[in-house]
Amino acid sequence: MIHRREFLKAAALGTSAAGLARPAPATGDPDPSTLDGKVLAGYQGWFTCPDDGSGRWTHWSRGVPSAETLTVDLFPDVSELEPDERCAVPGMTIGGKPAYLFSSRRRKTVNRHFQWMKQYGLDGALVQRFVGEIARKRAEGDVVLKNIASAAAEHGRTFAIEYDISGGDPGTLAQTLKDDWAYLVNELRITAQPNYQRHNGRAALSIWGMGLDDGPNYPPADPQAAKDLIGWFRKGAPEACRVTYMGGVPAHWGTLTADSRKDPAWAEVYASMDVVQPWTVGRYATLEAADRWKDEVLTPDLKLTAANRQLYMPVIFPGFSWHNLRRSAKENQIPRLGGEFLWRQASNARTAGARTVKIAMFDEVDEGTAIFKAAARSTDAPDQGYWLTLDADGENLPSDWYLRLAGEIARVFHGESAPSRTMPLK
Repeated sequence: MIHRREFLKAAALGTSAAGLARPAPATGDPDPSTLDGKVLAGYQGWFTCPDDGSGRWTHWSRGVPSAETLTVDLFPDVSELEPDERCAVPGMTIGGKPAYLFSSRRRKTVNRHFQWMKQYGLDGALVQRFVGEIARKRAEGDVVLKNIASAAAEHGRTFAIEYDISGGDPGTLAQTLKDDWAYLVNELRITAQPNYQRHNGRAALSIWGMGLDDGPNYPPADPQAAKDLIGWFRKGAPEACRVTYMGGVPAHWGTLTADSRKDPAWAEVYASMDVVQPWTVGRYATLEAADRWKDEVLTPDLKLTAANRQLYMPVIFPGFSWHNLRRSAKENQIPRLGGEFLWRQASNARTAGARTVKIAMFDEVDEGTAIFKAAARSTDAPDQGYWLTLDADGENLPSDWYLRLAGEIARVFHGESAPSRTMPLK
């Protein structure tokens, strides 16, 4: 089964002792009070390099990057990065010249990413927060999250927290989530930001992974424990911590088959969520399969969520490749088809009746689903190692092609253009 990996100071960030600063959102920016019409991208923000204050390479490789240690397939386009943003990669070159990567801990780089979101028309981001990394993030001052909040405010993009519970401890998961959310709300004052995404009068919060049938990797196994946790976030928490609950659920949540837990009680768990966001990455791999997914899954899901009075947020993805992460996996496992694959999913979702959508992901180069600027040709990626570049399927595309396409998808969900099976960009 394919799923996501298991895986400065306050003044400098414009923050105060009470939490994050609160600049006003810009005029004409996305309305943060509703998820309706939104196109949001998942944002990992988990990349580090030794000279960014972390002292380590994270998520680029196992140790120092090399052809043998790489864990990413897509190479980011770093041509716009300024010298103080670049992380030199020892022993790697592009056309004989030094190769560079980036760090999510650098405020300027995260700001650049959110500037791209604004430039191309994406509404905002669902910010990934892995339960197994919470203690370290807080100990290091939540640098990346502060970068994101600052960048979202500056560029008028919305953002919301999305916890990833993969690998969580079943015995402590619920309390870990409650305690960290209270910290984010009361100490970091994350939901007080004017660009924090809300829906139905409350801050939106996503918890990804509950209900996935993958042994102990996605607790809790007990549906009642899951329902109790959802109930706390929706109605049992202190007023300031109550949320509109978004569930990142299995793709087959509606039928309790395949990747979903099978106990019939899980149907009640899913029905208790305010927003349902099924994880579809890797569940289909061709245009024909995407069309069948619309008929066999999307349409019934929308009927079920309508009956439950829930908002349905499909997940769409541009393609998939994790050969460097899992060397036994084939290269270019799910081809992007020059953008046709992503566009077909978006068109199908909107035609079926979805009012909002999540793109997986903005910066996920590990699994080859990133839509940000990436190496367009093999000559733009390092000379060493395997790299999936945007010309892999025979298309001559610019590095920002998928940002352009994401902007066109946003136009459809904003009601500015009609969904069509024909991709608008040529």
